[in-house]
Amino acid sequence: MVETAAQIGVLPHGFYSRPTTEVARALLGKVIVHQVDGEELAGKIVEVEAYLGLKDEAAHAFVGITPRTKVMFGPPGHAYVYLIYGMYHCLNLVTEPDGEAGCVLIRALEPVAGIEAMQAHRPKARRPHDIASGPGKLTRAIGITLAHYGADVTRGALTVREDAGASLFEIGTSPRIGIKKCVDWPLRFFVKGNAHVSKGG
Repeated sequence: MVETAAQIGVLPHGFYSRPTTEVARALLGKVIVHQVDGEELAGKIVEVEAYLGLKDEAAHAFVGITPRTKVMFGPPGHAYVYLIYGMYHCLNLVTEPDGEAGCVLIRALEPVAGIEAMQAHRPKARRPHDIASGPGKLTRAIGITLAHYGADVTRGALTVREDAGASLFEIGTSPRIGIKKCVDWPLRFFVKGNAHVSKGG
């Protein structure tokens, strides 16, 4: 299959068809790109959390297949988007082989393209590193909603790509944030010292 210009550098399905913690760490430094009205809104992934499906009580997939969770039991490389507090969307990327649930929550981005548009989506962000420094902030900044539930992130308007200007960084690890079960599992990964990490970076 010949790649189109828009597909060059896009992570393939095989990238996600691995253990969730492995994918979570590998996603750091990659770039989420959302094409909105002809403009690319993009941010480098600097913070994530891994959720381990049926063996993780903090994961939505722990309850099994439901209308809400079914995408996590399907092919890897798709978006699982849900709403929290009735107003904030959260973006997750489905991992593990088809039929095995797992996903990675994207917790923070470092804006790299379309920054003015992202700022317009987040007018309350007074500093550049506040634009996408949290799961609800970043989805609003790059225009992710429930309409993206199930989207294939290897093609189309929403993709995840290699970073052409990648640099070395150190990965920090901590327990996940804001959960009530499996609270001590060290499944939050972040780029150490990056100002765009949500907290404790």
